Amino acid sequence: MRRSPISATRRSEEKLTVDELCVELLISRSTFYDWRQKGRAPRCVKLPNGSLRVRRSDLENWLTDCEAAA
Repeated sequence: MRRSPISATRRSEEKLTVDELCVELLISRSTFYDWRQKGRAPRCVKLPNGSLRVRRSDLENWLTDCEAAA
């Protein structure tokens, strides 16, 4: 069965786990948590179970801000 491509809207609503984010950014979990503590990480959503997620749209905005600051 073929899967249809993810729409741009649905992709922007996608939520990444910390592990998925770290793989995408090529960083360690400790680097992510260090950035988060210093206020330098992308905006996160804390779920009721305490785990964190990062919206794809927040990651894209954060990356754009990082490029602008460079």
